[in-house]
Amino acid sequence: MKAALCKSLDGPQSLVIERLPEPVLKPGQALVNVKAVGLNFADTLITRGKYQYKPELPFAPGAEIAGVVEAVAAGEMGISPGQRVMAYVNWGGAAEKIAVDAQALMPLPDDVPMAVAAGLSVTYGTAMHGLRDRGRLSEGETVAVTGAAGGAGQAAVEIAKLMNARVIAVASSPEKCEIAIRAGADTAILHPGGDLKSEIRALTGGDGADIIYDCIGGQAAEPMVRALAWQGRFLVVGFAAGEIPKIPLNLLLLRGAEMAGVFWGESVRRDPARHRANMLQLLDWVAAGRLSPRIHATYPLEHIVAALGVLERREATGKVVVTIE
Repeated sequence: MKAALCKSLDGPQSLVIERLPEPVLKPGQALVNVKAVGLNFADTLITRGKYQYKPELPFAPGAEIAGVVEAVAAGEMGISPGQRVMAYVNWGGAAEKIAVDAQALMPLPDDVPMAVAAGLSVTYGTAMHGLRDRGRLSEGETVAVTGAAGGAGQAAVEIAKLMNARVIAVASSPEKCEIAIRAGADTAILHPGGDLKSEIRALTGGDGADIIYDCIGGQAAEPMVRALAWQGRFLVVGFAAGEIPKIPLNLLLLRGAEMAGVFWGESVRRDPARHRANMLQLLDWVAAGRLSPRIHATYPLEHIVAALGVLERREATGKVVVTIE
């Protein structure tokens, strides 16, 4: 089988396509023919050894997959050959076949395309975990999303609207603000270029945002904390700006506010039942036509370096997906 292998921690450009033996199943596993792989900014980090997870070399990137079950380990129940499935696999997805713990596989409705399913786990799963589990978002509350035109940001905008929230998008160009509006945001703020605290407070009648969903960190973080409403929740999602901010804790005290980390990958491991419930909700929304994830582009496995380059240069305006014939 073919796989895109990281053999040195020199970034996506060092990936090579090689042939490997097919995986050997362990008890409790299923062999999946991979049809689509969702790529994420984390894949550019893991290929440099800069992500939370550090697999041994060589490895294939790709944390989320959709495909068809080819075989199951003896005695395994609940998953059968020929079944359409999706899964979060940490890494190893950028290959023609992968062995996956059967309990991690989610049955895929026939009317959900593979490329769409492969893009649900990380960005939309993170949005569900962040807004529902960590942020305790209630109907009618206001959510401000930074990096709102990127994959993670657009997912948060869409999920917040499905949960009947008001959404303020924060993006770095007029074009990206428009993308966030098309994703469902009620209004958008250009940053850099404005006073985030003042603009968010002006848009909320002086109250501030109930939830900040921060995908970028950097210099935007502190003014966003200052824009929190009384008992607001600041969700730490990522640091796409590259800088990990230092926040004065008195800002939380003065607002009776909370700051919560959104470590979705670890939450999947620690609370698989909650993860499954969130993913079933997402699949229901997609199947019902209420959620239509945007795909920026699809690439064949042989062009995975170019696909990851789009993410590394922050050019993606939706999900970047590798498809495997």
